[in-house]
This record gives sequence, C-alpha cells and structure tokens, in this order.
Amino acid sequence: MDAVGLQNVGIVSRDIRPLWRNFDDFSHRICGFALTARFVPANQAIHASSVEEYKQLKKHWYKEIAPRPFADFIQDGDVVVIDGATNTDVGFCGSENTFSWINAGARGVVTNGGARDTDEIIKQKLPIYCGYIGRGIRPGRIQYDRHNIPVNIGGVLVRPGDLIVADGDGVVCVPIEKVEEVAVIAREIQNDDKASRRKHYEKAGLALDFTVL
Repeated sequence: MDAVGLQNVGIVSRDIRPLWRNFDDFSHRICGFALTARFVPANQAIHASSVEEYKQLKKHWYKEIAPRPFADFIQDGDVVVIDGATNTDVGFCGSENTFSWINAGARGVVTNGGARDTDEIIKQKLPIYCGYIGRGIRPGRIQYDRHNIPVNIGGVLVRPGDLIVADGDGVVCVPIEKVEEVAVIAREIQNDDKASRRKHYEKAGLALDFTVL
C-alpha cells in the first residue's frame, strides 16, 4: 500500500481483531472482496404481554425489521463486511448465520460490531474479525439499514468490491482500483521474506514449514 501512495490508508482500527487464530494452518486468515451491509440502532422497542406474544414479535423483527437480505447475494470469495450498531450489546454474527454465509461461499466476516456464540464459532473455525463480543440478539436493539453501500469499518472506508485482507495482525482494505498493483508488490515482498526466513530456519536446524516454502 505504501508503494502505491496509500500510506496509512485502508488500515482498519486495531480494535477489530480475529476471534480466534490457528497457528497450524493459518485458517483464520481471510482474503476476498467486500460484500457490505449496515445495521443501525433501533428506534423502537418490543412490548409484549406474554411469552407467546414476544415470540411472535421477535419473529416479525427478524423477518421485517432486522433481516439479512445481503445473504442472498453472497458469492464465492466474498467477505461479509458489516457496519454494526457499535453502541449496542448485540452479537449479530452468531454461530448459525455466520456458518450459513461461509457455506454460501463467503471467506469470512469483518465487523465493527459484535459476535456471539463464540465458543461454537471457534469450534467450527469460522473466520470472524469483530469489534467485541455481544450477548444480545437483534430484536429490540438494532435494525437493518442497507447493503452494497460504502461503510465505515474501524475508521476505514470499505466499498462493495474492495479487497479485504485479514490475519493475526489485523484487517486491511485495498481499494479495488489498486488491487492488481498491490497484489504484485505484496507477492514480491512475501517471496523475499520467505527466502530470508528460510535461511534462518536452515541455520537453526529447523524443519521447513509452509511459511518459508
């Protein structure tokens, strides 16, 4: 990014971190094109006089007020990028819906909002980079705004189709106009780094692994 004149551009806040890391195969890493969506704080509440009424109102909220229409547009290689209502204790990326997005072809999820069911997410090895762990559910707390729009994620403008790269160090957004140029430069840097570190491995008598091959 520096080499193409984008110093300090696209570097997402360090507050957005991987929920888990796998040092055996780096399967927590994600790279793909942004499919964006935004949720906002709710301006209405749920008032139910019985448990059954609450169940019906909750069902209505999920269907009409805080649905996930963007999920129908997921293509192989996408990264679901959600601008969430960050001042609410909501974990809208849970173990079920995130799993469905991954099965639909998404490489992972990046959000400034919250994740929940984190034990299951970690066990299922679903790549999520989130701002916090949230306990609440969507009904009565957040509502859907729009998808396929520019969003602000960790102080960075993310547009539909921009490239998202995320690993243990954090998240970077590469503007789509610069992707090819950045990819060539990044590959050169990576290959040089592998070659240098491979020499250290050999000098130390360590078995070579995929990070230096």
